[in-house]
Amino acid sequence: MSDTTSNPTHPGLQRSLNFNGLKQHVISHKIDCGLWLIRVFAIIFSLAYFIPIFGNSYNYYYKVLLANAAISALRLHQRLGPVQFNRQFLAQLLTEDSCHYLFYSLMFLYVAPVSLVLVPILLFCILHSASYSLTLLDTLGQNSWWGARLLISLVEFQSLNILKGVAFTEIFLMPYTVFLIILGRASLLTPFIYYQFLSQRYASRRNPYTRSMFRELRVLFERTASKPSLPSFVKQFLMFIVNFTTKLAPQHYQAPQGQQQQ
Repeated sequence: MSDTTSNPTHPGLQRSLNFNGLKQHVISHKIDCGLWLIRVFAIIFSLAYFIPIFGNSYNYYYKVLLANAAISALRLHQRLGPVQFNRQFLAQLLTEDSCHYLFYSLMFLYVAPVSLVLVPILLFCILHSASYSLTLLDTLGQNSWWGARLLISLVEFQSLNILKGVAFTEIFLMPYTVFLIILGRASLLTPFIYYQFLSQRYASRRNPYTRSMFRELRVLFERTASKPSLPSFVKQFLMFIVNFTTKLAPQHYQAPQGQQQQ
């Protein structure tokens, strides 16, 4: 009697959760699944750093940077294939957003922990892991884990704001690296090295958000400086920032619309 009642439920469970399909997907998309797993670990490590209840938070800080370096290296392997020792490969390598963030991770590995450094990494990991989590859930079954699907839809709904937040953090870190020198937490070379990173982000073909954020900040500063009630020294300071930033802005390629980093 128990056998007859249990048999009908087992096929129904198999239909709702397609674990065999998920297994085949993982086997055929090893790198994509590996990227998803590393991003999940990077999110966990970031939370462990910001909420230090599991041991030394500094260890988690550097684990996030190493995880992001691994993500960037895998993405470069996906997009460029095996390493080639020629000028064309190097030129293409330097235009890749993943190369920029590999450089970003390696640069801050040698700087004292700064919480703001992890913000772009965390936001990117949340955005891209959420996107691929939906693929994995679809492989399991269309009706699997509706709660997770709701969270993913919220992340995707805020994707533009997330990318703008990343761009703003990238820009804000430029003057912040100078402040870190005053605090004795970074070397004199850090702002110059970070400027190279920010220049690559500004000139990126696939990432228009850094350029867009620069334009928005410029308009904000110019509008603020044009207010009659503003003291003259504040106006001069704001316009100095605008003019100085404009002079340092590199040339860039026209970016296709709707494409994202990493």
